[in-house]
Amino acid sequence: MYGLGDVGFFDRVAPLYDLAMPPADGEALAAGLDHADRPIDRLLDVGGGSGRAAAALTGPEITVVDASVEMLSRARRGRGLAGLAADAGRLPFRDASVDAVTVVDAFHHLPDQDAALAEAARVLAPGGTLVVRDFNPDHPLGRLLVAGEHAIGMESRFRPPSDLASAMDAVDLDPRIVDRGFGYTVVGVRR
Repeated sequence: MYGLGDVGFFDRVAPLYDLAMPPADGEALAAGLDHADRPIDRLLDVGGGSGRAAAALTGPEITVVDASVEMLSRARRGRGLAGLAADAGRLPFRDASVDAVTVVDAFHHLPDQDAALAEAARVLAPGGTLVVRDFNPDHPLGRLLVAGEHAIGMESRFRPPSDLASAMDAVDLDPRIVDRGFGYTVVGVRR
């Protein structure tokens, strides 16, 4: 209903998005990034929208990557972040050119999740880490979220943490489930 990756929805709600969403969990992101086997100087926040997750991080040079131009403009204007309009399944970055990739509360919106994982693995330098924070469809609150997003016409595809960890392993990332629950974190370290 909203187009590939629910981009149309996010273009429409961009002005109100940060008012409705709580801040990203910076501690959970930092715990995931701690799994990197290299210093993190350059980070891509894929599906980063308004920069909500990037704002919870300190230290590295961060580029927010998102398909929603309206959300991305909020990251640029509202938070002063570097941003690039791009598809998570075709990242316009060189091989092994970044130290970390985050995907926060957005993985379920990606239309080709396996391509996005492969692209994250491709752009990560050896020892770099992919940190995915998402919602567990097997959790009672997760089942409600899945039903709610589908009821409003989103094409979301949620994965439980073990399924995401297996998919990371398939693209040569060493997977680690860092935390579980309604919101969970799975990390993949580039081998």
